[in-house]
Amino acid sequence: MKNNLPRLGGIFPGRSFLLVTVAALGYFVDIYDLVLFNVVKRESLEFIMGAGHPGIKDTGIDLFNIQMLGMLIGGILWGVWGDKKGRITVLFGSILLYSAANIANAFTYDLTMYAIVRFIAGVGLAGELGAGITLITETLPREKRGYGTMVVVTFGALGAVFAAEVADKGAWVSDLWQGITGKALMNWQTTYIIGGLMGLVLLALRIGTFESGLFQNMRHSTVKKGDLFMLFNDRGRFLRYLSCILIGVPVWYVIGVLVSLSQDVFVPELGIDTGALGEAGLKRINGEAIKYAYIGLSLGDLISGILSQVLRSRKKVIFIYLAANLVLTLVFLFGMRGASIAAYNWLCLALGTATGYWVIFVTVASEQFGTNIRSTVATTTPNFVRGAVLPITNAFKFIAVPVGNITGALVVGLVCIGAAFWATSRVQETFHRDMDFVEE
Repeated sequence: MKNNLPRLGGIFPGRSFLLVTVAALGYFVDIYDLVLFNVVKRESLEFIMGAGHPGIKDTGIDLFNIQMLGMLIGGILWGVWGDKKGRITVLFGSILLYSAANIANAFTYDLTMYAIVRFIAGVGLAGELGAGITLITETLPREKRGYGTMVVVTFGALGAVFAAEVADKGAWVSDLWQGITGKALMNWQTTYIIGGLMGLVLLALRIGTFESGLFQNMRHSTVKKGDLFMLFNDRGRFLRYLSCILIGVPVWYVIGVLVSLSQDVFVPELGIDTGALGEAGLKRINGEAIKYAYIGLSLGDLISGILSQVLRSRKKVIFIYLAANLVLTLVFLFGMRGASIAAYNWLCLALGTATGYWVIFVTVASEQFGTNIRSTVATTTPNFVRGAVLPITNAFKFIAVPVGNITGALVVGLVCIGAAFWATSRVQETFHRDMDFVEE
């Protein structure tokens, strides 16, 4: 099929342009829904539990952890399914599940149902990125697949920015709903509904996408497919897999602890000057911090993707970003006391940029393993990293009790970043690797 878009056709020839486009849009919706709870959690929990309720902070952490647990389980289910039944089926099934869950979440008024719906949404969210990245790495030529994954993750990260904007300025949707039904919606409900509807629209746009040729060639072979135990029954494979997971952990330390706990922990702990914010602005501290962090993450992903192509290396770029991550974490914890809220948000943007090696991390994971377990690895790895927010946040809560929030965050951060440095030194450089191989 001839590509009628010559400027992009040189990078993404033929139908690959469609594949990269739908994967990027899918990850945009995926990230929108992934961070959605952290953007609207205070508003929605105040509605359910009452404004000023002392349990809002811990309930918010628990519900977020339940969503991450859903992603952990979903990562395994979707990853194995993708290797056994195909990558395309995961793209369709996952987005349908989390879109339906988010629409249901808009009309959830008690904590038990809230937890159930966030778990279901987490299971659905788990399949999107891994399936998209697997398709791209198996479809694009080796010298161009880095550009494909870069476009997906860079554009996708902006979904978090859009989530914050919808939560802040989505009143028009509520007005439209009230005009049709006679019932008003709050901003948090509007934000959930828009996320669900975007997913359903994207589901229709995915008609016409195609399956990976490498998977089609392997489909009828006798090699084991989607066997999760293959990652644990061989010491070399297990260490490669563990290293891939540890490389990404600092990303969710920054997002899950430093940024997501801005409103409840770090803004008051650091004495950040919020005098310029009105009452409405004080409620949006978390949403603003997340928005700035994900703008930075999108920028960082763009830079890291280009830098990887220029240096012809994945590992060198990861080392550079981990070093920046360490420096900025120290600045965040020890150099921001009494700073303005504007300066705080700009540092969140810088931290997000330093965690913008997510595109390289996911690409490395997909390139480390053969076609018969590639979907399993590419889907479980980012979700195990996301699921790592459970031990990370719980470790922070545990350590912060005796030593305080700042020291607790420092200890957890040093462990996460140190482990990532070690893991990066262990994985293989995969920039030039051919993807047509299987794991025996």
